[in-house]
Amino acid sequence: MSTRNSLISTSPASSSRVDHAAASTSRRSSDSVRTMPGAAFRRDRAPQDRSMSMSAASGSVRTMIDRGSRAPNPFMAEGRNSPTTSARPPRRAPIVYPALLSRVAEAFRERINLQDRLKDGLTYKDAFDGREAVDKISYIIKTTDRNLALLLGRALDAQKFFHDVTYDHRLRDSAAELYQFRTKLSPFVSGELPTNFGDRDDDGDLKPERPSPRPQDCGSGPFGSTDSHGDTQEKDASPIVEIPDPHGPQGSESIDEMPLPSGVFTLLTDCYSPTCTRDQLCYSIACPRRLEQQSRLNMKPQPGLKKQISRESLGDFEPGTLWIHSVPQEVVNSVSDAEKRRQEAINEVIYTERDFVRDMEYLRDVWINGLKDSDIIPAERRADFITQVFWNIHEIIAVNTRLRDALNKRQKSYAVVERIGDILLDSVPHFAPFVSYGAHQLYGKYEFEKEKSSNPAFAQFVETTERLPESRKLELNGYLTKPTTRLARYPLLLEAVLKHTPDDNPDKQTLAQVVIMVREFLGKVNVETGRTENRFNLLQLDQQLVYRPGEQVDLKLQDPGRELVYKGALNKRGGGQGDSGDLLVYLFDHALLMVKQKSKHEQFKVYRRPIPLELLFVHVTDESNNPHRPANARHGHKTLTKKNSFNRGTPYAPAIPIKVDGKSGFAITFIHLGRKYYQMTLWASTFVSHRKWVETITKQQESLRERSTVFETVTLCEGFFIGQNRVNCAAPFAYGRRIVYGTDDGIYLSDLNHPNRDPVKVLALLDVSQVDVLEEFQLLIVLSERQVITFPLDGLDPMDPMSGLKRAKKISSHTTFFKAGICLGKVLVCIVKSSPLSSTIKTLEPIDQNIRGRSKPTFRKILQGGNDTLKAFREFYIPVESSSIHFLKTKLCVGCTKGFEIVDLESLDTQGLLDPADASLDFVRKRENLRPMAIYRVDNEFLLCYDEFAFYVNKNGWRSRQDFMVHWEGSPTGFALRFPYVLAFEPTFVEIRHVETGLMSQVIQGNNLRLLFADMPPSATHSGNAQHHQYYGQQGYSPYQQPTPSLYGQSSVYGQGYGSPAHSPQSQHARCIPSGRDEILMVSDDRVLTLRMAVGTPHVICDTVSLASSR
Repeated sequence: MSTRNSLISTSPASSSRVDHAAASTSRRSSDSVRTMPGAAFRRDRAPQDRSMSMSAASGSVRTMIDRGSRAPNPFMAEGRNSPTTSARPPRRAPIVYPALLSRVAEAFRERINLQDRLKDGLTYKDAFDGREAVDKISYIIKTTDRNLALLLGRALDAQKFFHDVTYDHRLRDSAAELYQFRTKLSPFVSGELPTNFGDRDDDGDLKPERPSPRPQDCGSGPFGSTDSHGDTQEKDASPIVEIPDPHGPQGSESIDEMPLPSGVFTLLTDCYSPTCTRDQLCYSIACPRRLEQQSRLNMKPQPGLKKQISRESLGDFEPGTLWIHSVPQEVVNSVSDAEKRRQEAINEVIYTERDFVRDMEYLRDVWINGLKDSDIIPAERRADFITQVFWNIHEIIAVNTRLRDALNKRQKSYAVVERIGDILLDSVPHFAPFVSYGAHQLYGKYEFEKEKSSNPAFAQFVETTERLPESRKLELNGYLTKPTTRLARYPLLLEAVLKHTPDDNPDKQTLAQVVIMVREFLGKVNVETGRTENRFNLLQLDQQLVYRPGEQVDLKLQDPGRELVYKGALNKRGGGQGDSGDLLVYLFDHALLMVKQKSKHEQFKVYRRPIPLELLFVHVTDESNNPHRPANARHGHKTLTKKNSFNRGTPYAPAIPIKVDGKSGFAITFIHLGRKYYQMTLWASTFVSHRKWVETITKQQESLRERSTVFETVTLCEGFFIGQNRVNCAAPFAYGRRIVYGTDDGIYLSDLNHPNRDPVKVLALLDVSQVDVLEEFQLLIVLSERQVITFPLDGLDPMDPMSGLKRAKKISSHTTFFKAGICLGKVLVCIVKSSPLSSTIKTLEPIDQNIRGRSKPTFRKILQGGNDTLKAFREFYIPVESSSIHFLKTKLCVGCTKGFEIVDLESLDTQGLLDPADASLDFVRKRENLRPMAIYRVDNEFLLCYDEFAFYVNKNGWRSRQDFMVHWEGSPTGFALRFPYVLAFEPTFVEIRHVETGLMSQVIQGNNLRLLFADMPPSATHSGNAQHHQYYGQQGYSPYQQPTPSLYGQSSVYGQGYGSPAHSPQSQHARCIPSGRDEILMVSDDRVLTLRMAVGTPHVICDTVSLASSR
């Protein structure tokens, strides 16, 4: 009885079922795994189909696996393990029972290595080559016979478990052939693809909304496939009986969810006789152990039934018309062997072009016209469906028909074709339709799958059409990938011609140019393919995410530039039940997402809140004691921050206590910095995976920082202010070249003209919490031990820190803080004495140094230390605790527990900044423990910065810019403004946002970050004028000068430079004296840094990291 591959019907008369549980515990009759093909099946079989005797095959071919899985024997390989010989030494047993295809398939899928592979200039995702497949199957079934492993692999291939990337042939034992697992594209959970994703522009090219796929098998269609050259010998090479799933898969599934192949590979089954043992000769002539038994009994091996195995299916034979058969023999005899080879290569170019055009015409005539002329697809969407699936096939047919006709004409005109380069050079520049087609292929596959799963009539049409003789048993997806693979084949064919072309032939130069042009088109196809696949996957994922109640976040996955950088499974090891398991982690170009798959509903449950990459801090454990880690990689490191000269000018990396249990493994701790802080430790399965995650995240974060750099950090001092002598405050002066530092140990002076010199102590004071310099009046103001003291700048002696104390002027005691600024055209110093119930604010005015000290002090002033540096201006009282002072043009703004209070320094009237009549501000008034921290004037509006959020109000205290709202990612302790950016300082990072949109522009991570100094008069109206901003950033300005009224209105045009340069003043200040007060100083541990606008910073509005806008 001959065995053939057949798709078994489910009728009682012809069906056979495989009991997987019983297969390993009981012997079954050979008839139970054999099925006689029906008459209809016999009629369909090609004359080349291979047949063989099952008894002979199972008796002789079975020995192939035995030789690779037994211990050596003096006569021959030892038999396979059996229950009756369990006392013998253990042998290399197969990993799974090799006769059950489902178990082999599962083991194969778990072990095969998937990577992005390149073939003919095209990149294929998640692919493996034929040699790796045969190697892995040989390992699984423990055999050294690669032909046997190849046959078993083709049994899996026959059920579309995987497929050749070009759909041209079955599994081959070759490293040059690539394969992909069968996948399906599912309809989205909710919603559909955008209606404009398939539009083309006037030139016929694909619009950016929709770029392209790499060829993948959708897993639909009839059993088996064939290439365009009739490679049918491979179709029936696997002696299996197949049990199909009576219920087809619904929707779409990922690789892991696809149904496994089912059936029995008869060559590897146990003997069906229940009495068969390794020590007795089995009565069955087809027993797989027969040769082994004869060897054990010292019997002369007797030949079994004559085997008739066709090895043609294991080769790479591909029929084609040869040139030597198409021309007269005298022509063949008249040319050299080298010319014969060249003519054969040219002939292959020509006849494969004919085949390709024939395949495209088949798509047009059978599929496109067949759908047009029937009602299978509803009339209202029929044309769009055909366009989406087949895209610009007609344009490709037109281009290649002209090329085919020109090549045919040349071949018919000359028996020996002298050249074809001129024809190709004329045709290849018109290959743009190939790029457009490749860029749309994935979406066409999606539309095809969606229609097939939802329209039974279309599914029946597909099955019927794919069984037509014209289809040559190749499913539709095999034809839809041909344009892309044809483009990739041109360089190979033309290089073969070039190899045999003499140097004096014109084709030597012409064909080389053609190859370069084709490779350029291939490069474009790869780029567009990657973009399309990335965008399609993101669109699908966006619809599949399920958030916890109240944790909805807009990841902006549908943004055109969004990219999925890396994804993989990481293990969570929890203590309780349900806390363990694999999480699927996605690394996007802007965020990290952890999800748990809900396979039943094709959804992904968001496990923890997504982490913006700029707020992501990664800690890697020290695995030096891990025995599984490579020896050359056992060096512990705690963070991803490299300690080298590159980051010397940046803050120290955050030092965060990590809670990791004592379990060994390759742990990675992901930390979400800021207000929504959490840390999550996950484990990689291998060191290679662990390193890949760390390197990929590091690279993406560095790339993101480079793209979003608005401010650069420069180190001013490092390693000096350590221990108890930590810096508390600072103030620059002398054009920013000198800095005064206040510490618990005293006042230090640093000269930046000598960067290698350490700061020098100039005043021996204790607990200095505030310093400021009024350079115009040559005064240093210090808050030390709650006392406000002034010193003349010329009295600071680096050689004697005690001498300067002799010229000290005590201003006040029991002081909470002070603030210097401009109001009413005067330089004022406000001294605040605050308690939980009230605040007393005294405003003082500096005395000009030219008249200072002319009148002799009284004896009482001498006893009090004298006070001829500041004179009283106004003093007032407010019944609330104050925390900040801000200078407006004619009024003071006091930040207190009630919010922002406005004080008129002339009448001393006080009123709240926010108008109680504005109901839209109730969210502020009803919020408890809200801390007002900063106020800035921007285009005649006021940006109010609280410790939780920021928004705009107008001069009447009503909310403006209703759509503007910033929720700080961190818990700011200080603010600074450098138009058009506002900076919020938090202990672990600085977030920098655009004042027009509120979107995040940059994040600077650090450890123990504190703002030391930032001075920006809020009474100046900030303009977006590029000229003013450039001058301001380079020259600085004086904070103690009278500003002029703004010439700008309240509104600015988004994207137009925030104002028209034609009507913009050159400067917003009456006089622009460079004084260095535009410096922003901060400290990270012992490292003092300044923040400066990056050179060439464009005025762009971007949102590289923030997810807060979705709230």
